[in-house]
Amino acid sequence: MQIYLQSLFVGLLILSNIISVKLFSIGPYILPAAALVYVVTYLLTDVIGEVYGKEVAKQTVKAGFLTQLVALFFIFVSIQLPPAPYFELGTEFEAILGGSFRVMLASLFSYLLSQHLDVSIFHKLKEKHGDSKLWLRNNASTMTSQLIDTTVFITVAFVGVVPTGTLLGMIATQYVFKFIVALIDTPIVYLLVRRSKTIAYKEKAAY
Repeated sequence: MQIYLQSLFVGLLILSNIISVKLFSIGPYILPAAALVYVVTYLLTDVIGEVYGKEVAKQTVKAGFLTQLVALFFIFVSIQLPPAPYFELGTEFEAILGGSFRVMLASLFSYLLSQHLDVSIFHKLKEKHGDSKLWLRNNASTMTSQLIDTTVFITVAFVGVVPTGTLLGMIATQYVFKFIVALIDTPIVYLLVRRSKTIAYKEKAAY
């Protein structure tokens, strides 16, 4: 189960970087498409940390960082490759992935700050409360770290691209969205933790 959770974490992380260049609106509110995906990565690190421990959660965060660096490198290389004569989408390709390149840089900054903060807060609360109050450490760590993540990411990724008022609105809107999702996903965290512990116990018993 551990490898599946970690693989899902890394996959969603890279996906969120690529689709972040798309902005969508819900009424007057503007969000990057990554808001639908990236928020799940915090849920996954909380589950991984709860079941497999702080060191495994930190290793997962490091793996995500290294994967982003590799993706950033290959996106840059792919943009620089000379297009085939019959490939007519070179401009669009560069516009989309070029935007993704900047988004990934923003993601690296915000990722290092927020994910490590999330793991730190989660495990400080776990040391204090033991196995009880999972809902508290899940929500407290996620809500705090995502405030940092949202502010840093939106600023670095979109400053100069959208008006300042829109930028501030994006920060506020995305954080409110993440805040609500953090509250809603608590039952999912409990479900995944219970399932992962059951599988881990069976795997140990098998040995």
